[in-house]
Amino acid sequence: MTNRKLYPATGGLRGNLQVPGDKSISHRAVIFSAMANGTSKITNFLTGEDCMRTVEAFRQFGVDIEQDRGTLTVQGKGVEGLSAPTQPINFGNSGTTARLMSGVLAGLPFFTTAYGDESLSKRPMDRVVNPLREMGATVIGREDGSYLPLAFQGSPLQAMRHELKVRSAQVKSCLLLAGLFAEGETTIIEKGVTRDHTEKLLPQFGVELTVNGPTISIKGGQELKASDIRVPGDISSAAFFLVAAAITPGSELTINNVGLNETRNGIVQALEQMGAKISSHVHTYVGDEPVGDVTIKYGQLEAITLEGDLIPNVIDEIPILALAASQAQGTTVIKDAKELRVKETDRIAAVVDTLTTLGANVEAKEDGMVIHGSQSLQGGSIDSYGDHRIGMMGAVASLISHEPVVIQDKDCINISYPTFFDHLAQLQNKKTS
Repeated sequence: MTNRKLYPATGGLRGNLQVPGDKSISHRAVIFSAMANGTSKITNFLTGEDCMRTVEAFRQFGVDIEQDRGTLTVQGKGVEGLSAPTQPINFGNSGTTARLMSGVLAGLPFFTTAYGDESLSKRPMDRVVNPLREMGATVIGREDGSYLPLAFQGSPLQAMRHELKVRSAQVKSCLLLAGLFAEGETTIIEKGVTRDHTEKLLPQFGVELTVNGPTISIKGGQELKASDIRVPGDISSAAFFLVAAAITPGSELTINNVGLNETRNGIVQALEQMGAKISSHVHTYVGDEPVGDVTIKYGQLEAITLEGDLIPNVIDEIPILALAASQAQGTTVIKDAKELRVKETDRIAAVVDTLTTLGANVEAKEDGMVIHGSQSLQGGSIDSYGDHRIGMMGAVASLISHEPVVIQDKDCINISYPTFFDHLAQLQNKKTS
């Protein structure tokens, strides 16, 4: 476990930045390319540890995937050409890999076992296992399939009409993938809007699906066709630098070519509500994904209440928004975010512990937290909890702390942002150590 000591900023963050490729889209692009017939090229692919777990999984299925930095060439074999893995598949820390791949493993005509690291093995899998069983899937695992490791005995699936019990794009995508293997038309009804990368990306691979508000339908037996994909920058990664610029005096920053999908741009909406000097504009589309630039300047923030429909849109950004709230005038309330309890760690507890250690005044609630603003951060040693987003939040906090911040287990940041520290130094015109 490697630690990292970071010092307070001596000036603002200035310049332009391109963040790595979107994690959610990178996962899906590999899955669809590997299941397609023909050769697909994926550019600006996120080479973080999570996405590489999905790559390695399909290599175990016999798919030839060549990597040249951030470009993948996938020799798709079609679903019929996938072969049974001879070893258990390691999902590592990747919840997206585990849940989306479950929809594939349930439909493939062979036996597969899968496991994850200690953190992933604590995250709920029954939210995908139970509806997959309704489709006829045979899945066994710990606590009746509630947790990894899991074993899948591929069997014929039947289409179903299913109303999601949780607001989760991972569950939705899992069942849509299973629907491709099922006989008939599978219909998924969402509890509320979640990120829609699966629905936007599948048509690029020749798959027809119908989206009518919260209802998505897909017919089984469709063949995927190869497609070249350029992955936009990840707005969830950009969020850390947007907040960094918003709270560090003297900052002015533009994030270029970042995904601005309307189901993912909640960080921009939240900062606008807080009074941040932020602007964004879409300048192109990659497939159906809007891509653009976001510019932000340092300025005084105001407290807000984050709740309701905005929460799924900012669920990954809540840790860094909590840091922003500690610098805002007034008291910020975050609620309806109980899903944070079952992320890479209990993120409500982790955020409260981290910010409190640094000197902020934060109270945990069952479904969120209360953050008292205008706090002076002192610095200190913080535990990343092996959670990349907690580690990056601590790094941003170091910019405005009176004393250095030591991040324990800084390597977990490689899960989603391998070049994070390089980019942090770049914007401060520093050399990395």
